[in-house]
Amino acid sequence: GSGLPIYKEHEGFWRKHELAKANRDYLRGLYGIIKGSARHVRFVFVTGITMFSKVSLFSGLNNLEDISLDPQYATLCGYTERELETVFALELLGIDRDEIRTRYYGYRWQGEETVYNPFDVLLLLKKRVFRSWWFETGSPDFLYRLIVERGMNPIELEHRPIDAERLANFDVGDIDLMALMFQAGYLTIGGEERAGADTFYALEYPNLEVRRSFSKGFLSHLGQREAATEANALLVLLARLDFRGFGERLQAYLAGLPYQWLGAGKLGEYEAHYAAMLYLAFSAVGSDVRVEDASSRGRADMVLLHGGRVYVLEFKMARDREGVDAAMDRALSQMRERGYGERYRARGEPIHLVGVVFGREERNLLAVEAEHC
Repeated sequence: GSGLPIYKEHEGFWRKHELAKANRDYLRGLYGIIKGSARHVRFVFVTGITMFSKVSLFSGLNNLEDISLDPQYATLCGYTERELETVFALELLGIDRDEIRTRYYGYRWQGEETVYNPFDVLLLLKKRVFRSWWFETGSPDFLYRLIVERGMNPIELEHRPIDAERLANFDVGDIDLMALMFQAGYLTIGGEERAGADTFYALEYPNLEVRRSFSKGFLSHLGQREAATEANALLVLLARLDFRGFGERLQAYLAGLPYQWLGAGKLGEYEAHYAAMLYLAFSAVGSDVRVEDASSRGRADMVLLHGGRVYVLEFKMARDREGVDAAMDRALSQMRERGYGERYRARGEPIHLVGVVFGREERNLLAVEAEHC
C-alpha cells in the first residue's frame, strides 16, 4: 500500500536499520487498526516467514497467541503421512512413495508428527515430475550473503543448538542466521534438549530437496556453478577406489575456489574450510554425507555412504610439505584407534578410511591415502 517503504536490493536493506524499522512501524500501525476495530473482529490469523517480537511489532495488538511451536498445531501447515495415504491415495498411483518421502518429508514443529511440504506435494501430483518445486519459488541470496559476511562454516548450519527464545525472536537490529533460516523454512527442528530452565533446539535440513538445493545454490553464489559436475566425478573415482585420481581431481577443484571467507573467519587456514567445500559439493548432488559423525570414542570429520561402500574421511592440516607424512599418519591412526568405521559394520559394506591432508601455505590438497578397514 501507499506509504510503505520499498525495498531495493542495491540499497543493502538489512544494513539500513532505519528503513527496516520504518517497515516495522508501518505494520505496527496496521495491526493497531485491527485492535481498534476489535468489536467487529471475531478471528485474526497472522502468518509469514518471520516471528517478530510482540513488543516491537504487535504492541498495538497485544492479545495474540503465538502458536508457531505449539504441538497442538504442529501439522497445521503440512501433510501428514496418514493424510497423504488417504486423501491422495488415487493421485499417488504410479509415483515412488519412498522418493516422495526422501525429497519432501521432514518438517517438525514440536509435535509428535512430521509433515510433508504441501507445495511440493501438490506440484508433484499435478506435474508428475520430481523437482525442487518449493525451493525454486525464490533464491535465498540474502542468507548466502550473511553466511559469507559472517565467515560461517556451512557445516555448522546443522545440529548447532539454539536457545528457544532466540529461535522465536526476530529483531531487525540483531538477526540470528539460524533463527532466520528456521523461520524461512530452510531448517527444521531435529531435536530438543533441556538445560535447567532453558530449552535448546538442534536444527537440521528437513529433506533432500532443501539440503541439495541450498548447497547447490550456495556454491553457485560463490561462483562454483560446475560444482555438481565435479562432485559426480569425485564420486565416480571413489566408487572405482581410485584414490589417487580422487586426490588429483579434488586438488584441481579446490584450486578454483574463491576465498571470500578468509577476511572474516580465516577458515582457509584450517581444514574446516576444505571440508565445507567438499560437504557442499557432495550435498549438492544428493549424496548421503555426514559431518562430525559421532561415535563412542570421538567424531569423524566426514562419512560418505555411496555405491554400497562407506568412506570415512579425516582431514588434517600440514604447515609445510615436510609435515605431510606426519599429518597423514595422525589422520589414519586416529580413525583406526577410535574405531570411526565400526558403527557402520552392521551395513555389511566395505569400509575405507581416507586420510586427507591440506597445506596451510599452499591452500590446497597435498595428499590422499586410504586403507581398507
